[in-house]
Amino acid sequence: MAGITTTNAVAIVAVLSVLVASVRSAEDYDTSLAKSYNSGWLPAKATWYGAPTGAGPDDNGGACGFKNVNKYPFSAMISCGNEPLFQGGAGCGTCYQIRCVRDNNPACSGQPRTVVITDMNYYPVARYHFDLSGTAFGAMALGGQNDQLRHAGIIDMQFRRVPCNFPGMKVTFFILPGANPNYFPVVPAYANRDGAVVKMDVMRSRNGRPTGSWEAMYRSWGTVFRLDTREALQGPLSLRITSDSGMTRVANNIIPYGWKGGSSYWSNVQF
Repeated sequence: MAGITTTNAVAIVAVLSVLVASVRSAEDYDTSLAKSYNSGWLPAKATWYGAPTGAGPDDNGGACGFKNVNKYPFSAMISCGNEPLFQGGAGCGTCYQIRCVRDNNPACSGQPRTVVITDMNYYPVARYHFDLSGTAFGAMALGGQNDQLRHAGIIDMQFRRVPCNFPGMKVTFFILPGANPNYFPVVPAYANRDGAVVKMDVMRSRNGRPTGSWEAMYRSWGTVFRLDTREALQGPLSLRITSDSGMTRVANNIIPYGWKGGSSYWSNVQF
């Protein structure tokens, strides 16, 4: 095994010192500001992962449970968020404008780009740390300098929360593979405005008729909401979702009789 040279050792110590200093200096940041629409631009660190022009994870998914993040409406403009952004899954689907300026890196354009939180950043180097897809990281660059910016690896940047806007989309419900009448895990996706869904309830049917009673589902992981029930769920099922600012929408009879795991159901509701 090759030894570590003095030069390499000094470089490693320097990098670690920068990362430690970044975390310590970030202690003054109020993490609740990340949820506010009125916080203005906040400082953060940005890194990127996956393919240089890809959507992050190889499976185009992530710890939130969303699928096909490489396709519209996320279109690969996605990010992992550390806990103040991911919020135990409650931040999944939240939209942020990000930018970097010339003082951060000569290749930065200063133009804001919008990304969606779809994954968890387990190794943050600052209070706010966006681990972006290669596509999103490069989108902050001046024209033709995307690769130059990606070569920086880690940069200072700024971010602010903005309302989500997915033109032409309605809230879609994806039932996870393996679901059955006693195990009902659902991912709500493509919510406008707040983006994040923090509560979901289900209304079952008996003999083809809605019961009129809502049953609370619980967050299983990411933005996967789940109901475990001894009484088999019979469709059609209605779903009620609540955003993190308290807005609610009801998708009546959205899950049909004979529903199956691995299926997506497009609703007629949107925030």
